[in-house]
Amino acid sequence: MALRPVQVNIKAVDDALVGRFWAQALGWGVSSEAPGVTNVEPGGGFVWPDASAVCIDVVTVAHAKTATKNRVHIDLAATSPAHQAETVARLKKLGATPADVGQGEVPWTVLADPEGNEFCVLEPREVYRDTGPIAAVVVDCADPRAMARFWGGATDWTVHEVADDRAALRSSQGVGPYLEFLRSADGKTVEDRVHLDLLPYAGDDKEAEVTRLKTLGATDIDLGQGDVPWTCLTDPEGHDFCVLGRG
Repeated sequence: MALRPVQVNIKAVDDALVGRFWAQALGWGVSSEAPGVTNVEPGGGFVWPDASAVCIDVVTVAHAKTATKNRVHIDLAATSPAHQAETVARLKKLGATPADVGQGEVPWTVLADPEGNEFCVLEPREVYRDTGPIAAVVVDCADPRAMARFWGGATDWTVHEVADDRAALRSSQGVGPYLEFLRSADGKTVEDRVHLDLLPYAGDDKEAEVTRLKTLGATDIDLGQGDVPWTCLTDPEGHDFCVLGRG
């Protein structure tokens, strides 16, 4: 029994606008599984779910993002300094804006999408040479070691690095982006605007997986979701995430 991260869920007032931005940013396609939902995933024969990519689902909500920095964000990969600069310029033309999250003088560029969700365009790093356009999904946390224990147990992803300030996981197939946990003093103050969705494998029982997650330290959360085929939980530090049904 195991789960795999399959998509980043982004809440937006205008799901189509934000979805188009991310599709153009990543060079991916868009579709819609239901009104108020924009799905962003690779083209070229990609069939969801596949470990080679963590997709993006943009879901409509009534309220706009507050000034609070998201605790989950996406890092984009660059292959060279020129590629990084070209990517930043292109994203600004698509509607991205510079963002100040207290990063100071750093080699990466912090931007925000059209509804203010922060993300980074990284300088070239060898570790991300084969991840695809998304280098990592990054989670701010108080204790990266504890997060590595929980998420390493919750998913079938391999723990690659664990330290006091940082932990990193990646699909056991050695493809796609990393899932990284960075130490931060910023705790949860509002409902998470961005979260991860996990999916059971075919033949595995979702409810059994949810029970297993609770033994690892997950807890139920009511986001007003009502009667839906997925289950909303939080990890031991209060990060929202969902376990999807197989559909």
